[in-house]
Amino acid sequence: MGEYIPPSAFYTFEPIIHDLIMLIDPILSSIGGDHKDLKKILSNNSEIQLLNEGEESPYDHATALFLSALDRIEGEGTPIPLDNGIARNRIGRFPSDSGNAIEYILEFTREKEGEKNFHELLIKLTNGLCAENLGEEGFDKGFAGMELLGWLNSEEVKLLLTSMQSGKWSINSNETIDGGVRDSLRHLLTLLKAAERRKCGIMMRKHQ
Repeated sequence: MGEYIPPSAFYTFEPIIHDLIMLIDPILSSIGGDHKDLKKILSNNSEIQLLNEGEESPYDHATALFLSALDRIEGEGTPIPLDNGIARNRIGRFPSDSGNAIEYILEFTREKEGEKNFHELLIKLTNGLCAENLGEEGFDKGFAGMELLGWLNSEEVKLLLTSMQSGKWSINSNETIDGGVRDSLRHLLTLLKAAERRKCGIMMRKHQ
């Protein structure tokens, strides 16, 4: 029998109601027991409202960020996905070694003169929560293997849509998967348009 090759990671793109950067300082305070600012921002979030002032939060940084950011109906339950169809599944497990379609787009595209947002926003979406980019540790990996990669706020969703549709980028001739960039961008476009309609941001999450 051949050597077992585990499947690549699966990636999801979650709807978020708050810009994550606005939650970082309140969560850092909440970790230490000062929950006032976080509760003020998340007045409809039952998990956060149950935190007792003066008591350390039971959540690690990444879990607190995940619970605080999601676009949930009246702050409860699982958020309605941005897409339940083919886009979610196809971009979720891309046929590359890592399975990360956004990394693939970055590797095999180049920006044309005058384009400043295309790669910058894609990098933020797939790597914005690492300590090097965020400037704070612990917001990318949490309890039970949770991995949060990056995000775009609602305005950045619009900016990326504009960049994607501008034509101010091109596909490298050495692309390893025929049509891979265009296929990935088509599915990403579906998710971003859904986020634009909902007036929400988007967070990229990795599942093993």
